[in-house]
Amino acid sequence: MKTILIVGGSKGIGKAIVTKLLEYCKVINISRSTPDISHENLTHYDCDVTKDELPEIEQADGLVYCPGSINLKPISRLSIDDFKNDFEINVLGAVKVIQKYLSILKQGDKPSIVLFSTVAAKLGMPFHASVAVAKSGVEGLVKSLGAELAPTLRINAIAPTVTNTELASKLLRNDKMIENITERHPLKKFLSPEEVAAMAEFLLSDNAASLSGQVYEMDCGIVSFKI
Repeated sequence: MKTILIVGGSKGIGKAIVTKLLEYCKVINISRSTPDISHENLTHYDCDVTKDELPEIEQADGLVYCPGSINLKPISRLSIDDFKNDFEINVLGAVKVIQKYLSILKQGDKPSIVLFSTVAAKLGMPFHASVAVAKSGVEGLVKSLGAELAPTLRINAIAPTVTNTELASKLLRNDKMIENITERHPLKKFLSPEEVAAMAEFLLSDNAASLSGQVYEMDCGIVSFKI
């Protein structure tokens, strides 16, 4: 049974990943809040990865770093601290976790890391300057570490479009906004956390043994198509 370390598994996409993996993996979750899930395969550590010392862990075959931010403002209202905070959550937090657990991951069973970007790193969208900068940093990290850690350890990223989570609730707060977002996507839908979790599950699995250094756009067509 593999052991998967998930950072940010108490809510949203992270929680969906935890739920999906628990039936056949040992899952270690690190997050600021405790997941409302009880399972014999789940171990939880209360920790803010950007501020606290990370817990000592003896084994991990995979790592998923889920924390993110949606800080949407016009550039005139974005402070330098906004950029710093988004970069710290999305990039430096991931770097801190990877550096902490890299040695045990290298000893794991066909180890794999999964990070998260956003469609806004590829598709120019108003008010996304800070998050696009941060997530572009994530994509650069994936490319660089994919090369550096091959062939021992694989690393990939998922770049989702709008996903129905608490983090995106401001974008989906009424029927009109839901309709507008649905219509903007060529596939006439947006994502559920379970869909994204299924992609993360695949990238962690041995079925993705040939994939590293890639960014997978789960975009419902919004980046790929012009219709």
